[in-house]
Amino acid sequence: MRDPVSTPLSPSTRDAASGAPGNRLVHRLLTATVVAAAVAALAVPVGLGAQSPTAGVPRLRDGHPDFSGIWQVMSTASWNLQDHAAEKDVPAGLGVVDGNDIPYQPWALAKKKSNAASRATLDPETKCYLPGVPRITYMPFPFQIAQTPKSFALLYEYVHAARMVFVDGSQHPPGHIDWWMGDSRGQWEGDTLVVDVVDFNEETWFDRAGNFHSDALHVVERYSFIDHDHVNYEATIEDPKVFTRPWKIQMPLYRRIEKNVQVLEYECYAFDKQFHGTPQESRRTP
Repeated sequence: MRDPVSTPLSPSTRDAASGAPGNRLVHRLLTATVVAAAVAALAVPVGLGAQSPTAGVPRLRDGHPDFSGIWQVMSTASWNLQDHAAEKDVPAGLGVVDGNDIPYQPWALAKKKSNAASRATLDPETKCYLPGVPRITYMPFPFQIAQTPKSFALLYEYVHAARMVFVDGSQHPPGHIDWWMGDSRGQWEGDTLVVDVVDFNEETWFDRAGNFHSDALHVVERYSFIDHDHVNYEATIEDPKVFTRPWKIQMPLYRRIEKNVQVLEYECYAFDKQFHGTPQESRRTP
């Protein structure tokens, strides 16, 4: 079953058209609630911190790393996951795909090339849809993590998207459900948070270069501290309908440490006619 862009669908995902005032209120209430809970889980006793295998890593009372904070990817992955030269409105960049190869099936590679040729109108981002996972992580906007021992909330500046990762031993709901951001369940492997994400629709892309997936997408994310202000982010991609084997991307997340830094608003629906419509619509005079 498919979900409309503007309707909340998942307990782990706020799949909503973020321009609505009610959705902004929900986002703010979620932020306040989760942040308050996360604060209560902080302040690890000094003795536990001394046993930390990674010096300087903040921890919750239960000893697990605490990823709370505002983070941002500083790369060109949102434009193209692979190595690419500069083009108009596209900065040059080195790839984040291991081996720089995305193992498409032959039919899917042809579709990827077709997507790229028509990306100005086909890319779901141009329609202001939710970007999906993992693309939401490396969009050129910051996001906030608020963490408790049982949950891991990600609050994104882009369209006020939000995800809830349950770290309580719960399982994915039965059957397949089409969600824009999937359903996320986490577990700890030592100091690494591993997030299993399934139940996607087929409406999102991985980047502006036309890289795509089907509704069989399965993503496994791994969050692990490098040091206090840097996290290594990995995402393993599996989709037997589109790819010949699993493949992986990885990149650092940078903690935003500016004074008074906060996640602000990017409501792309507010700019829809000016920036996200067709070229003809963009030129129309209101």
